[in-house]
Amino acid sequence: MPTTHDLKPENFRTTVDGKPVALFTLRNRNGMVVRITNYGAKIEQILVPDRDGALGDVVQGYDSIDQVMNGQASMGSFIGRYCGRIDQGRFTLDGVEQRTEINSPPNTLHGGKRGSRFRVFDARQLDESSLELTYVFQDGEEGFPGTLPVRLVYTVDDDNALTLSWTAVAADKTTVVNFTDHTFFNLSGDGGASILDHVATVNGSRYLALGDTAVPTGDTVDVTGTPHDFRTPTAFGARIDADDPMLKLGNGYDLHYVVDKPAGVLGLHARVVHPGSGRTLEVRSTEPGLQVYTGNFLEGKAPRDVGKGGTLYTKHSGFCLEPSHFPNAVNIPSFPSTVLNVGQWRTGRIVYGFGVA
Repeated sequence: MPTTHDLKPENFRTTVDGKPVALFTLRNRNGMVVRITNYGAKIEQILVPDRDGALGDVVQGYDSIDQVMNGQASMGSFIGRYCGRIDQGRFTLDGVEQRTEINSPPNTLHGGKRGSRFRVFDARQLDESSLELTYVFQDGEEGFPGTLPVRLVYTVDDDNALTLSWTAVAADKTTVVNFTDHTFFNLSGDGGASILDHVATVNGSRYLALGDTAVPTGDTVDVTGTPHDFRTPTAFGARIDADDPMLKLGNGYDLHYVVDKPAGVLGLHARVVHPGSGRTLEVRSTEPGLQVYTGNFLEGKAPRDVGKGGTLYTKHSGFCLEPSHFPNAVNIPSFPSTVLNVGQWRTGRIVYGFGVA
């Protein structure tokens, strides 16, 4: 059944690594609600209306901090210091080889064993509709060089959009940075239902070719004539079982698209419609690429995949749209750079706009 119950703040109050954890609620004047925990800066709930005005919870998440910590590590998280995979956990910076923690052998994934999805952010609710979260990545943390303070602000507006804005600076050494959001969506309002009926449009005419360990090789591939062409509205399930090497490698869609928009400009990445409820999601971002993932490794296993209200999160019950710089860009000079020199700032934005069709 669809889950629209309120999450209880007391179920999220605890201390992790000596820092307080809590649940924060953002609202707009139209009834939209977003709930976020500062553990991993994770979005746990988004309530938005369907075509009949009925509120539904359109993201997967958990009922308590214990479930969050035993659940899908990336679910709802702000990912840093470096999202996606780094080949072999190695790259060269200023002539020096850097080695980062291997947590998805043989690669580093989503910042390593204790990336930001496992860290407690300092939190300050700015007003009813916005939350500030801050964290300082330390020099050497997970093998990455340099101190990197980051400020993240979540804001809900009266157009039913949730904006994530981040600012980071290389404080003392040249470093690398690549952020994204890893929320799992299901626009039906039932977090256990299949998302294969959701109709997606992706503003990308090329995707990044992957090697055997799912790391970008540096080549890009034209989507024309492939199951990865979402330039016109297509259901996630329409071609997901096609005989295609990338679909087999990812156990479904798990590809990074080169977004067709100017560099650094806030532009359209993707739009998804759930025909049954009429809910729509439009994703805009400043980032050059978009990872499209169809929940291929949700397995309905306890305790990891038991979500809100006891809902079982099974394969293809959630999808992710993750704007970012390209994975493994640290090893591919032709990709947009993820290097930050000392004193250099990096800003970015993701806007999730909800509506009805």
